[in-house]
Amino acid sequence: MTASLKKALLVGPFSGASAKQACLDSLEELKALGETYGFTEFGFEPCPIKKVEAATYIGEGKVEEIHERMVAEGYDCMIFDEEISPNQQRNIEAILKKPVIDRTGLIIEVFAQRAHSKEARLQVESAKIRYELPRLKRLWTHLSRQRTGGGGGSGGGGYLKGEGEKQIEIDRRILDRRLVMVEQEIKEVRAHRALQRQQRLRTHVPAFAIVGYTNAGKSSLLNSLTDAGVLSEDKLFATLDTTTRRFQLPNHQNVLLIDTVGFIRKLPHKLVDAFRSTLEESVYTDILLHVVDASHPEALEHATESIRVLEEIGAKDKPIITVINKADKVEDKKNLEELRYRYPDTVVISTITKQGYDELFRLMIEKIQSLRKVMELRIPQSHYHVASELMQEGRVLETEYEGNDILLTIEIPQSLEYKALPYKKG
Repeated sequence: MTASLKKALLVGPFSGASAKQACLDSLEELKALGETYGFTEFGFEPCPIKKVEAATYIGEGKVEEIHERMVAEGYDCMIFDEEISPNQQRNIEAILKKPVIDRTGLIIEVFAQRAHSKEARLQVESAKIRYELPRLKRLWTHLSRQRTGGGGGSGGGGYLKGEGEKQIEIDRRILDRRLVMVEQEIKEVRAHRALQRQQRLRTHVPAFAIVGYTNAGKSSLLNSLTDAGVLSEDKLFATLDTTTRRFQLPNHQNVLLIDTVGFIRKLPHKLVDAFRSTLEESVYTDILLHVVDASHPEALEHATESIRVLEEIGAKDKPIITVINKADKVEDKKNLEELRYRYPDTVVISTITKQGYDELFRLMIEKIQSLRKVMELRIPQSHYHVASELMQEGRVLETEYEGNDILLTIEIPQSLEYKALPYKKG
């Protein structure tokens, strides 16, 4: 993709009249992705199909129609709102005489623009190589059209046979080697992240992962609470990097807030896999803050898609607080009521006016308390190191001494329960 491409025709296939609106909604999101990448003008082409055509997905006749429109209206390229095969992409381009980008390719390019940390850049590169490998052939079709000069052994009309294939094999080997190196680096980064996670878990500071659909206001929430300075724009995937900040709740409880990469519908599996270690921050935290942009007309669909991704990465059973954001922009209150009905433990906030923050803090404290347990213990003074650790990490409710024993009534994190169980009274 080059920076010279500015005007794009967005093509979305759909099957059945009832699916047309969903197609248009998806094209709106594709437009937002295109704007994030740098396209400035767009046209929409919802495309009814009866079945997926193997050669062109939407049928050669429809591609011809699109070609006429692109010529008449001066489009630089077509962006297709599904992932298409390299062969389909090549066949459509042959008719359009213009570049064709599919949804997966566009998302990868947007991710490549927005990745800043070493881990994010490596993950994007891995996804990009996997995407490009089967598409190498189309990059070298120009070689098959080169003709030899003069009256050489193959004759004046002969082709340079094998040159394209040779270059493809060279490129494939280069990309394969690079992919192995990138995957090894990703493993090393993941190992470092796992070490950081273990250190965090040892501190027993409750951790909240801020999750949700892209552009729902996750980074804005982190910034408003902690002055984290995370990039926050009205664009999809404003930031891809995980950011962790410490925050103190009104009851003086310290917590960690972890901002994560946003979700999106039709997120390519290549990227789910590539960003799995980033998304897994959601799995290894204690509680999720699921942020939903209530002002978006598709707020309910976005919330559903976010929950689906959480299920895919194994985080659906975590305690969740649904944070309905941008309440100051909501005109139709139906979405608010439906979200409250669907999801328990819901709070309505605005990161601009800080409406609802007191209720958010109350729910956060309540969720933390549900992760802690009150226990009555009898600990011999000879095991004072155990009592000391529990008192340091927990909240002492009552202390007595009886002979050589310490009698403790204490509230501790569930993660420390195994240390306290041998000393449980009764």
